[in-house]
Amino acid sequence: MGRALALAGERGPAVAPNPWVGCVVLGPEGQVVGEGATEPPGGRHAEVVALEAAGAAARGGTLVVTLEPCSHHGRTPPCVDAVLAAGVRRVVVGLEDPDPRVQGRGLAALAAGGVEVRSGLRAEAVEEQLAPYLTHRRTGRPYVVLKLAASLDGRIAAPDRSSKWLTGPEARADVHRLRAASQAVLVGAGTVRADDPELTVRLPGHAEDRQPLRVVLGAVPPGARVEPAEQVGGDLVTVLEDLGRRGVLQLLVEGGAAVAHAFHAAGLVDRYVFYYAPALFGGADALPMFAGPGAQSMGALWRGRIVGVARLGDDLKVELVPARPGRPGGKVA
Repeated sequence: MGRALALAGERGPAVAPNPWVGCVVLGPEGQVVGEGATEPPGGRHAEVVALEAAGAAARGGTLVVTLEPCSHHGRTPPCVDAVLAAGVRRVVVGLEDPDPRVQGRGLAALAAGGVEVRSGLRAEAVEEQLAPYLTHRRTGRPYVVLKLAASLDGRIAAPDRSSKWLTGPEARADVHRLRAASQAVLVGAGTVRADDPELTVRLPGHAEDRQPLRVVLGAVPPGARVEPAEQVGGDLVTVLEDLGRRGVLQLLVEGGAAVAHAFHAAGLVDRYVFYYAPALFGGADALPMFAGPGAQSMGALWRGRIVGVARLGDDLKVELVPARPGRPGGKVA
């Protein structure tokens, strides 16, 4: 399963809106005879890639896959059919697929076909790896990543709004990797007016046709570099549900401070990614990370769980998730 997870990670969200899945086929003696990962939309699923690599050596063996094999016709035939045709004796799955078209049906079909089935191996790791896909299938909304770059005293811009990078090139390159892993990027109209960002992925070798959808809360001023972009407004939940219907699995929210506060206060952020520069504004007049009323008591303090810390050049990247799983959906917890 560790190898299957690694294979899925190598492919990553490039296969969205399909899940990025890894698969390893073991022969009857336990030796690896085939492996594979899900290909971009329209291509083969991980199980088919691995089984075709294994050929006749898969018969009587074990198939290990991160996510439950599909049992329905989509752009490709059901993976369950390929598994049964290959004569696999045992299937080990990391996680059942919450997609309404699957939801245990794949495992049931395998069991009905005489295959020994085991589910739940390294489920927590699969949950982490497939968080955007799983969130989308369970809620209909994208997995929301809020990204902010700030000084160590929690400020994101000088009072005069002078445009200057807070973080160094390593942190900025990491932001482009975040964009590349997202199907949409969102900012507020104020950020467009102040910074005039492009919101594109600028990484060596990144395909131009894989640029994320650019979304602006509010009106885009004429001549802005973000044109053409989607202009949206109104209730944030409605915005997220609309993006979800359009196949956006992960939404990267890049600010500014008012937008960050709105998503945070509504309990709509699944993952926070903060880049801290070794800099201090040293006063209360610089723009804070969140612009809006915060917790009024220690009992109302929002608490999360740190899931990643990394040094990027001179900067520090900190990732955290809500302390309780799922979406609180409402006031700050």
